[in-house]
Amino acid sequence: MTEIDAKIDALVPAWLTVPDIAEMLGVEVTRVRQLIKEGQLIAVRRGENRALHIPAAFIDEDKVVKGLVGTLTLLRDDGFTAEEMLEWLFTPDPSLPGTPAQALSENRGTEVKRRAQALAV
Repeated sequence: MTEIDAKIDALVPAWLTVPDIAEMLGVEVTRVRQLIKEGQLIAVRRGENRALHIPAAFIDEDKVVKGLVGTLTLLRDDGFTAEEMLEWLFTPDPSLPGTPAQALSENRGTEVKRRAQALAV
């Protein structure tokens, strides 16, 4: 968990709090915190009270977006910090088109993972 800078904050179109995510997923807040601890979600501190926030794009109605966990693992293995992962996921990539986060939500995870793997080379 990290505090983010204004640049990355501006890249992410919408944020949700941990309780919001818990309600959407139909789980306890402690389970969402566990998902963060396990690296299945990225949470950052932002706002006046520095509450934990997760990009809304990571949640698809009542589940974590398909392909996100594997993509986060690839990026982490490549040495990316949470901030760098957010920046990469929410920066437009003309070859996709759109952002990697958008591609994941459109079930184009294979393309996103291929690009993430290419970063390691």
